[in-house]
Amino acid sequence: MEGLHEQIAALRRQMARIDRKYAGPPPGKPAPERPGRFIEELVSGAVVETAYGAHFETEKRWERHRRHGSVGIGELGDLPEDLLASLSGGAIARAHPTKWAFLDTETTGLAGGTGTYAFLVGVGSIDAEGFRLRQFFMRDYGEEASLLARLSEHLAQFDVLITYNGKAYDQPLLETRYRMARARHPFDRLEHLDLLFGARRLWKLRLESCRLVDLENQILGVERQGDLPGEMIPYYYFEYLRSQQAMRLVPIFHHNAIDILSLACLTAIVPLAFRAPEETAFLHGADSIGLARWLLSAGRHEEALRLLRRAVELGLPDPLLFQTLWDVAAIEKRLGRAEAACAAFTELTASRNPWRAKAFEELAKHYEHRERDYARALEMTRHAATLDDTPELRRREQRLQTRLAKLGLGLASGVRRDNAGYAPLNGVPRTKKGRHPC
Repeated sequence: MEGLHEQIAALRRQMARIDRKYAGPPPGKPAPERPGRFIEELVSGAVVETAYGAHFETEKRWERHRRHGSVGIGELGDLPEDLLASLSGGAIARAHPTKWAFLDTETTGLAGGTGTYAFLVGVGSIDAEGFRLRQFFMRDYGEEASLLARLSEHLAQFDVLITYNGKAYDQPLLETRYRMARARHPFDRLEHLDLLFGARRLWKLRLESCRLVDLENQILGVERQGDLPGEMIPYYYFEYLRSQQAMRLVPIFHHNAIDILSLACLTAIVPLAFRAPEETAFLHGADSIGLARWLLSAGRHEEALRLLRRAVELGLPDPLLFQTLWDVAAIEKRLGRAEAACAAFTELTASRNPWRAKAFEELAKHYEHRERDYARALEMTRHAATLDDTPELRRREQRLQTRLAKLGLGLASGVRRDNAGYAPLNGVPRTKKGRHPC
């Protein structure tokens, strides 16, 4: 029995040593630091109390002397008040840059719908000191009403909302969240400019992608370091809700901040190109064509024509070059400048290209209806038919042959000659002096 008591006593002493070992750090050594758990411990900001609860807010500034790629922060405050007029179709006639709000959201999904939350909303603005960013964050779903209330208060000081794909995504999503919270959204009083449409018009011919991050890199010259891919953001937020460890949220705040700053800097480029194309020094012909087509859709033909000719001078790949030459000819024709249009169409007939048959057909119309030169019109028609034989061209050929027969004129079979007796040169008819028809 005595041996059993000794064994129990020894076991108790061993257990006591184990308890002491794992009870805490040895005396004299500091306790290990607990990893940041709450967002307010990792990001400078504050928990804001409202009538609807609480949420977290943070603010960041970029001073006027700093730059974001090719755009200086100080340049934003100097943008003209009527900068957005042309781009918005006149909806934003005048608005001072300090009245513009640049908005972007980070959400729990990309599909939208009532099950998608905007857990982080960033609003950037221009002021006398530079560029300011306010970010509204809900630490849990229960903080949404508080966040939305403060967002409405903040947006009340602005007149214009600027987003990137916001008309299709951000604004409808936020409107849904306001309805779900039984609150009135603040967007009815704000004129909304979605910069995505203008950016696509300018750069879609040259760039494979017009995503904001791609324009940031290709146009502003900014290379993000260690950025979080957008498709991963919902998963990081769900992980935060599960573990309540906020460390993974820090890259999301940074991602949102850079998106909004890039949006503001692109606003200094895209609307200005449309407002004053003669002041825009594009280095790529494709960009000039994008702007020219944009101006053309707005009825600004002369400006568009100058940009198209400039694009040709800058150099273009063949498919885009021939399309541009056709556009130049079509604009000249629309403006009633027959000789200039004829010269452009003739240039297109000189080499193989997708527009060659149409160019011959346009020359045929010119000689038939304006010059009344039916022999030359017939020659152009036959050239077009050899490239693209259509019923319309056959009817035109028959009509011209009938007219020439009535006039007692005709073309010998075999080598086709013009009405002056000259055979075509490289497929293009010549005048008596050997010049092009125009």
